[in-house]
Amino acid sequence: MITNIDQNQLVGILSAYQNNSSDAASRSSLSAKNSGLPTIADTVNLQSESTSPATYSGGMRLSANDGARLGMLQNLVVNLLQQQGVNSKIAVGDSTIDLATITPKEAQDLVAEDGYFGVEKTSERIVQFAVGVAGGDPARIDAIKAGIDKGFAEAKKAFGDWLPDISYNTYDAVMRKLDEWVAGTTAAA
Repeated sequence: MITNIDQNQLVGILSAYQNNSSDAASRSSLSAKNSGLPTIADTVNLQSESTSPATYSGGMRLSANDGARLGMLQNLVVNLLQQQGVNSKIAVGDSTIDLATITPKEAQDLVAEDGYFGVEKTSERIVQFAVGVAGGDPARIDAIKAGIDKGFAEAKKAFGDWLPDISYNTYDAVMRKLDEWVAGTTAAA
């Protein structure tokens, strides 16, 4: 069962494999030169063909081949989650979304400006949770922000020190809303 593999671990594994492979190829080449036999070496390329990096934009369209690949990836992720005991259904407000059947359009709608996982609604849920945990005490704002900073840093680390722009926008919105909450509660006092 896979418990946790991050990008750094994968890079380390690939590097170790490549070092071992190149060492073996060097030994094989030396043996062949010393024996007078022609040098024959098998090679393995673990990288796919080079493509330029793509950045998601709302105007991107999937071809039929991309749609099939998306379906395969989606099924793989759902199966991995289920094998680890993680439910593939997510509660979204009053409804539930099944990751096994979500379409790209539905996913876009969820992260859209007014979507359930969009910046405004997500930041509002985070602020409500943080204020609730702090007991509604604005004097605890430093502890609240420190906790949010720690969570954000852990998320970045878990995803190889990179997050999509929506994550940074949500972070900024959370901090702004927390400052507004403190200003509003201290002005009312």
